[in-house]
Amino acid sequence: MTAALFVGAGCSDFGDINVNPNASTVPSTSALLTNALTALGGSTAGGANFSAGLYTQYFSETQYTDNSLYSNQDVDWAGEMAGSIYDLQNIININSDPETAELAALNGSNNDQIAIARILKAYRMSILTDRYGDMPYFEALQGNTQPVFDSQEDIYEDIFNELDEAVSQFDMVGKVKGDILFDGDIEQWQKFANSFRLILALRVSEVNPTLGAAQFNDALNSPGGVIEDNSENVEITYPGGAFKNPWFAIGADQGVSETVADFLNANNDQRKFAFGNAAGSTLIGVPYGLTREDAIAWTAANSGWSLILNNAYRGEASTLFILTAADVMLARSEAAYLGWTSEDYVQLYEDAIAASWEQWGVFDGAAYGNYIADADIALAGGGAAADYGKIATQRWLTFYPNGPQGWSEWRRTGFPVLIPTPEAVNTTGEIPVRFPFPSVEYSYNKTNIDAAVARMGADTDATNLWWDVD
Repeated sequence: MTAALFVGAGCSDFGDINVNPNASTVPSTSALLTNALTALGGSTAGGANFSAGLYTQYFSETQYTDNSLYSNQDVDWAGEMAGSIYDLQNIININSDPETAELAALNGSNNDQIAIARILKAYRMSILTDRYGDMPYFEALQGNTQPVFDSQEDIYEDIFNELDEAVSQFDMVGKVKGDILFDGDIEQWQKFANSFRLILALRVSEVNPTLGAAQFNDALNSPGGVIEDNSENVEITYPGGAFKNPWFAIGADQGVSETVADFLNANNDQRKFAFGNAAGSTLIGVPYGLTREDAIAWTAANSGWSLILNNAYRGEASTLFILTAADVMLARSEAAYLGWTSEDYVQLYEDAIAASWEQWGVFDGAAYGNYIADADIALAGGGAAADYGKIATQRWLTFYPNGPQGWSEWRRTGFPVLIPTPEAVNTTGEIPVRFPFPSVEYSYNKTNIDAAVARMGADTDATNLWWDVD
């Protein structure tokens, strides 16, 4: 379902983010929710999330190439924690406190507001823990300046619980004000929570397959169901002006990577016409991991190289995909391949690719028929070993350009096989698998960060996360 970010009927809170209604000292929960939802697009683009897309070779830098050469990323989480994630915690607090719950209920059922905030908070916190591993979680957002760092295993277990419990918490009565994502459609919120739980369940498939299978099947059968059609996609359509699609601001310093473009071109994947601006029938990607000097020289000699996304999807008023039917169908395909369900993994795989092409507006029946029969794409069925890599590669593709999700899938599965840049400046010369902890943490929370580092092994970009089992 599309969230259209227009100031008008049904979305009156969009323009009131900083308004203190009726001179009350209690923040408007509808405004807090709208603010948190406008920030949702930043979970796929910009800052550290863009760097994740560089690590998974969705993109290439064309001038300032430090990030794609794996220079140290000293990224503080304070901005995200103190901003829209804290807004979500504030929604939970205000609706839970008997002294403020009655006022908050003017914006919708207390339970419904809390459930929505829990889902969004779980989504946002999963991206942070998948960036760093262990981090403050249970004591975060509580005003504690020296919170304990929790293990990623414990964080994941709680995120699973939050998504599960939130789905059952909804009162299903009336609409929540400020909901510019689903306009109060609670079943869509349930589908979002259940579908994202499928994604996270597979993320723990190697470190704890028993937990993963249990969470996957529970989510698949949870109230509200999961996303099964593009009409149910979690997506945001921006109005432009003050509220632009985040990819609009990603300019000519970055392009589609040659890694992505070569795969799409070699297999005549019609998404080449959406993932960038193809020159004729070819999407020209930028070689990955060039030095600044080489990148400037290459782009000067190859004027047809493509920016990230087709113009139709990188405009200031374009639609941004957060979680789609294709993402969910491919997750179900992988789960069936692993034996977690009795579904037909080949059929789900083929349906997912069709849904992805349709999602991007490039579906062509003849081209799809040829593509799905291509030896590099077609699954053999029967649990063939090669099928896993093809499913994993398509999962990497369907998440494009969502860097955090694509990077996590690549780290977990190793597909597609990515070659590190030979110009790497980090110690190992390998693709980073995590971000080191923010240096500022050592200044005011040293005891707790030292305990986390001792537990994880080392605070480097080569230290695997809990679920990232080699």
